[in-house]
Amino acid sequence: MTIAGHPTLHESKGSPNSRRVRIFIAEKGLDIPVKPVDLGTKEQFSDAYRAINPRSEVPALVLADGAVIAEVPAIWRYLEEAYPQTPLLGSTAKSKAVVTMWERRAELNGFASVMEGVRNAVAGLKGRALSGPHAYDQIPELVERSKQRVADFFADFDERLKAIPFAAGDEFSAADITTLVTVDFASNALKMAIPASHTGLQRWYDEVSARPGTVA
Repeated sequence: MTIAGHPTLHESKGSPNSRRVRIFIAEKGLDIPVKPVDLGTKEQFSDAYRAINPRSEVPALVLADGAVIAEVPAIWRYLEEAYPQTPLLGSTAKSKAVVTMWERRAELNGFASVMEGVRNAVAGLKGRALSGPHAYDQIPELVERSKQRVADFFADFDERLKAIPFAAGDEFSAADITTLVTVDFASNALKMAIPASHTGLQRWYDEVSARPGTVA
């Protein structure tokens, strides 16, 4: 679906948060122009990009009227309300609450754990242990705890996905997007793949990663 008076997504292929939004857009069948932000050259800290998002983070969605929406859940909410076809945040009061609950658990227990481990371990992120405009020192001692948190996340979601098709129930949703990006992020950045014993999580991963929208 091509959008008249469309917004523009400022994002980076190297950003897991950007990928969460790209998958959301693809699953909804939207055609939104993308403007790359080069994290390798620290373009996110340039004056030009700070004028868009003072927090120096990607992604950011710039609307046709110039308004800027940052933070993944906020971008999702705007897109869901503006383009309600193919709902990914739930379609009833109950399903909206359940999707929000499981997406938040995936983000806090899984995605944030991987991010914590990476940002406290990678040499190139020295002094940047947290994203955003402020500098924070790395705490290497957090890395092993982060890996344990990721392992626990895998185990918890394995148990859930042995019983139901998708993270929030019977329908693919934003909860699956965050869970998928977390699994890939952990595999690539922490070298933590799904354990062979986690058959529920692996079954889900094989099915969800085969969806055309998830390659975005």
